[in-house]
Amino acid sequence: MRKDVNIPEVRAEMFLNYLYPEMADKWIVRCEGTFYRNYNKDILSLDDETGEVGLSRDGFLKFIPEGLYNQNTELLDGDMSEKYRELAERMRLLKELFLPFDTIFFKRKLEIEKITNEMLEDKLQHLLKEYFNFDLSAEQNPLVRQMAVLLPFVSKKRGDFNFLRSVLGTLLNCEAIMTIGKYSETDTSREWLPKVRYELIVPGLDVDDYRKLSEQIAPLREFVSEWFIPAEVVCEIVIKEHQLPQQTNTRLTLNYNTELNQ
Repeated sequence: MRKDVNIPEVRAEMFLNYLYPEMADKWIVRCEGTFYRNYNKDILSLDDETGEVGLSRDGFLKFIPEGLYNQNTELLDGDMSEKYRELAERMRLLKELFLPFDTIFFKRKLEIEKITNEMLEDKLQHLLKEYFNFDLSAEQNPLVRQMAVLLPFVSKKRGDFNFLRSVLGTLLNCEAIMTIGKYSETDTSREWLPKVRYELIVPGLDVDDYRKLSEQIAPLREFVSEWFIPAEVVCEIVIKEHQLPQQTNTRLTLNYNTELNQ
């Protein structure tokens, strides 16, 4: 049974290699024609159980002169409905005939896409190592690894606080709230540093989940502060709930869903 899917505008080779790397040799490709590309994405439908994927592309049948299998005068006389059914059945059989060729060609493109991605990944690792002294393969924190790919753009994005808010929200898949203020160790207004604070709104965490997520975010905070925050700016990245819980039986966690007022 084929499944319709809502897929962003991305090439089928990249999408399938990323989500289904283990099925590279199992796909069965049906090229439905570029006509569908006018209002659809590259992948029209896919079924990861049968391995069948429909593409809005032309197959090998499109390159054969139409006159070899279809006469222009076929539908001009006789029983139109019967002639049309015969023509439709002929086209179905021809598509089945060329199905292996379309599939082999697509698998070859899948292989090329995979090789290209590996080359680009090696290029990125080399760039980060040589120019930023950052070993991407040695980094264990997944958030830092994802953030590190932005290092080549650090000269343009350092100090772009709104950009960092968007990136942090995307990395944690949550709402990120930014506030800009002042920081002073002596709690005076005479000597202070600019401060940017990012609150990551992640509701529903218990004490253990909050601790684990905080430990995971700590290396990310250091990385962001080192590379993307100006030296004179204090940066805070904290986890918060939307508001104080109203239920009396909810466990309160300091610095997460409750604070002490002085």
